[in-house]
Amino acid sequence: MIEINNLTTNSVDEKFLKKVAEKVLEGESASWRKKGADLSIALIGQGRIRELNKRYRGKNRATDVLVFPELKVVKAQEVQGLGEIIICFREVKKNAKKYKSSFEKELARVLIHGILHLLGYDHEKSKATALKMEEKQNYYLSKI
Repeated sequence: MIEINNLTTNSVDEKFLKKVAEKVLEGESASWRKKGADLSIALIGQGRIRELNKRYRGKNRATDVLVFPELKVVKAQEVQGLGEIIICFREVKKNAKKYKSSFEKELARVLIHGILHLLGYDHEKSKATALKMEEKQNYYLSKI
């Protein structure tokens, strides 16, 4: 089940978010629905994401996305409870402008990025893992 909590005053196309999440989850694990994978997506403001980033990552600044896995390591073939992806609406909007992208495309990018983290991809381990994650991210973005 995919749950979306928009805790901002901005409107967001929840169907679009679910479509993006489903595309990635189905691509990584065709049986994710059968196994009862739960994914929570929250959209929050800059102040709140800054607090969370400081508390959990020691970085006193806003960020576009934070990920809180339910399980330490999730194998794509054994998807269960995934966790929560927290997205900062304003940071996504700023990044879209900065990278000359649409808001929708940037929102999809951070959501895909977050899901890949929940599935065990890590761009901070090595250049090879960063490249693999970037390739996956670009692949799913091209399918949206």
